[in-house]
Amino acid sequence: MAEIVAGIGISHVPALTPFLVTQEQLTPEERGSGVQAFFDAGEWLREQNPDVAVLIYNDHGAEMSLALVPTFLVGAAEEYPPADEGNGIDSSIPEFPGDPDLSWHIIDNVVPAGFDLAVGQKMAVDHGLWTPMRALFGGHREQWPVKVVPVVVNVVQQPTPTARRCFELGQAIGQALRSYPEDTRIAVIGTGGMSHQLQGPRAGYINEEFDRSFLSRIVEAPEELADLTNAEYVHLAGSEGAELVMWLVMRGIMNSDVDEVLSGYHVPVSSTGAGVVAMTNR
Repeated sequence: MAEIVAGIGISHVPALTPFLVTQEQLTPEERGSGVQAFFDAGEWLREQNPDVAVLIYNDHGAEMSLALVPTFLVGAAEEYPPADEGNGIDSSIPEFPGDPDLSWHIIDNVVPAGFDLAVGQKMAVDHGLWTPMRALFGGHREQWPVKVVPVVVNVVQQPTPTARRCFELGQAIGQALRSYPEDTRIAVIGTGGMSHQLQGPRAGYINEEFDRSFLSRIVEAPEELADLTNAEYVHLAGSEGAELVMWLVMRGIMNSDVDEVLSGYHVPVSSTGAGVVAMTNR
């Protein structure tokens, strides 16, 4: 049977990976505990030896335009090439191998549970997916050490799904993963945020107090975070910080009781609060 070996929440701001590259030559003491946590999270995740990463992210207009934005989409492709985000395709990023069998198992179990999923049998993936993959598995490689099942959430075009709905989607995916008959080690990665806003009078907004509280509550009190409205997320974390609802998909997949492995926070990375948290099922 499949086993969920790791749950990770991590920011996917594009500046994160080049920032971490600048920190590689420094000692842990020179980096500071907040930055070191990103390195520790990747090392710990690789030690869990996952076969597949179920990764929750949002497309930023690279593959899906505002003309067609599904609320929830699960990728079911054999492979996922990096998307062109306006500067050409980055040849340094190898294609991501898919796991169609696991993808279809999720789809076939989650749709009857009440979630009308879109299915991506051919799709490219943007920085929302490859930034955390590079941060956790290293960016200098010819191939990825895990297969990927992308789960895409609309946090761009209103109306967006509520935090509660995202948490419940995670619970449904978790049930599906636990029933997968293959001996597969699964890591679950929720991405986005933390607090930031890219436009308007609050452009550059960062709420460190909320970010740090979120890192604690995603482990200990996810129901509290699921009860926040979309408007409250925008108010507390900024218009783009509302991406944090995708961490709740990851948390819903995990057991009700989890143990925190590590947590870290650094501000700013670009104009964004950046955080990471890792957990295991109790």
